[in-house]
Amino acid sequence: MLSVPTLVSLLLLAVPNAVYASPCVSFDADFNLLAFGFNGKDWNAGQQDSWTSGSATDITTSGRPPFDGTNTTCYFAQFFNAVYFINADKSKPSDVHIYDAGAKSWSTQATNLNNFDPASFNTILDHDTNVFYALSHNEVYFLDMGSLKSANATALDWTDVQKSPFPDSYQPVMALAQNHVHFLDVPDVDAGSADIFVIHFSFFQPQPQSYPLSDGSAFPKTHGQTASFFQAQGVQQEFAFIPDDGAMTYVINVETNTTKTIAGPSTKDPNAQYSASITALVQLDSKGDVSFIPYKQGDDSANAAAAWSAVQKIAAVAPASSTASSGSAGASGTSGSASATGARQSGTNTAAAAANPSKTAGTNGAMTNAISFGGVASALMAVAALMQ
Repeated sequence: MLSVPTLVSLLLLAVPNAVYASPCVSFDADFNLLAFGFNGKDWNAGQQDSWTSGSATDITTSGRPPFDGTNTTCYFAQFFNAVYFINADKSKPSDVHIYDAGAKSWSTQATNLNNFDPASFNTILDHDTNVFYALSHNEVYFLDMGSLKSANATALDWTDVQKSPFPDSYQPVMALAQNHVHFLDVPDVDAGSADIFVIHFSFFQPQPQSYPLSDGSAFPKTHGQTASFFQAQGVQQEFAFIPDDGAMTYVINVETNTTKTIAGPSTKDPNAQYSASITALVQLDSKGDVSFIPYKQGDDSANAAAAWSAVQKIAAVAPASSTASSGSAGASGTSGSASATGARQSGTNTAAAAANPSKTAGTNGAMTNAISFGGVASALMAVAALMQ
């Protein structure tokens, strides 16, 4: 007869390991919605007018990363029709993976970290210079991607620019517009205002900039996520700010120094990530569901009436349950999705964790197969009772 310890060992062997998948969404130059790391594959959901029906096209090919990193992020380089990925391969956290959307091919770019921490950072990809600007452990770093659509043989350097003026406790909320990095929720900066880092001159403006709503109110001073709306030509002029509570979406216009509001996402998820095209804001929640809200720049009435809808083309081929639990299908490569637009945060979102203690995935990931050891223990006790 088997002993209880032997049964425990067998049952524990039968329990599946927790599986982490870290998908991301971005765009190509035609603003087709691209979904990476979903159900172990990559997908093209087409343009916005087709998202609510049909099925996405499988674009999985060799050389892709496994999308098993913590908080994979991806960033759309509009000039080069390429998507850059950080933290898509947990075994090679210093690598940046490149998807050439025109050639539909992958390559892997080596980098020298130089104290940049890929486990704890927030970054934007500047539109005009194609340079990453990141905040990691309160140091400002840059990584110059040049005109890369595919990797070169020489490792690129993460370069330490300077120490930021923020306290070490600051959890960065970063957004890109007009070649400036906007920092929200900064200590000692009022609600509705941002500290600004001027990219082309590499310095912090001495005073914050305010972006009031028309009624004189302000977007809240709180942690959240951002995504910058592209233009058909030129740099981004607006970015969306989605506080962790998801109650409202704030659109900040840095040309007029004003803020408008549109509906908050249907799924209130502080661990969601966001991307934007010219005419849509897209949410990827931590379960793997993808939804969007239409956005028409300059049309307040249309934006006020807009509502969030599911991207059915992705759900049809990669339901959220399978997306969250899947890893990679024959993958080889690295990293993720501050996608078409704003900033993405890697590392633990402690504010979000406090608000949602049941979520153990990072800011940009999806996790399933969490094991209930209480359930396992109950099963073991039942088996032991039968053996008496």
